[in-house]
Amino acid sequence: MKAIVYEHTGDPSVLELVDRPVPEPGAGEVLVRVAVSGVNPTDWKSRRSSPPDGWQIPGQDGAGVVEAAGDGVDPDRIGERVWLWDAAHQRPWGTAAEYTLVPVQQAVPLGDASFDLGAGLGIPFRTAHRCLTAGEFMPDTLRAGALADHTVLVQGGAGAVGNAAIQLARWADATVIATVSSAEKAQLAAAAGASYVINYREQDVVEEVHKIVPDGVHTIVEVSPARNAEMDVLVLRHGGAVCTYANEGGAEMTIPVRPLFALNARWQFVLVYAVPRAARAQGVKDVAAAAAQGAIRVGADAGLPLHRYPLAATATAHQAVEDSAVGKVLITTSDA
Repeated sequence: MKAIVYEHTGDPSVLELVDRPVPEPGAGEVLVRVAVSGVNPTDWKSRRSSPPDGWQIPGQDGAGVVEAAGDGVDPDRIGERVWLWDAAHQRPWGTAAEYTLVPVQQAVPLGDASFDLGAGLGIPFRTAHRCLTAGEFMPDTLRAGALADHTVLVQGGAGAVGNAAIQLARWADATVIATVSSAEKAQLAAAAGASYVINYREQDVVEEVHKIVPDGVHTIVEVSPARNAEMDVLVLRHGGAVCTYANEGGAEMTIPVRPLFALNARWQFVLVYAVPRAARAQGVKDVAAAAAQGAIRVGADAGLPLHRYPLAATATAHQAVEDSAVGKVLITTSDA
């Protein structure tokens, strides 16, 4: 099989296209012929900072078809179309290859949805799910109506996680306010389903949010806490939560403590790999349900343009994500 492998950390040039034998699934595993691999910031960050144990195929997310099943796995799963999550987490078998191995629970039925959709679910949508359910006053489970009385502010509504948060929050019937930095990104956030879009370069976010919800928002999905902490406190309602999943704009932040006491507010930090087991399982279940119900879309008409690369151009795909490409970067790995 063709696979992308790196044996030491570094820039995208460490990624090599190699031939490897097709692996055999062990107990509890499935072999998946990968059709599409999704590229996320976590992939290039790991490639630059986490030395592999010998070798590593990158790629946490992907979609394809189950080709073989190991001991203890229902053989009826062979031939099933699936989406994959955390494929390369603490394992060498990522999705930037024609085939990959994953524990069976990490191969989720995709049904008739596209492989493009499946390859974009794992990291972005599970991260967004945790941000929308981690606070004290938020539901553990997302479904239609679960956030009907909530207003959600998505800081950075044109990014992959921002797009996912908008789509999941709207599926759950929340009112969604998204912030963006340009007119082009405003169109993307609106296409994703945002109820209101604020261009923070041209408008006063605090003023605009309070025009929409005078008492403030219930939940903030935050991409840049160091830059936005003071603003977040000014738009958060009593009992609200700021859920941050990235540190764009700085690795350290200062928060105004006294106003947060008065708000009885919560700051929640989210790393998808460290989500508690029960919450992780619920996130997979809810994201799968949203996809099955057609509540999640991909492509420019869903606010997230697709950028496609062949497997041999994985290094270029990684560079595009490092350079903050607007949209979802996908790698076509096989004709599964």
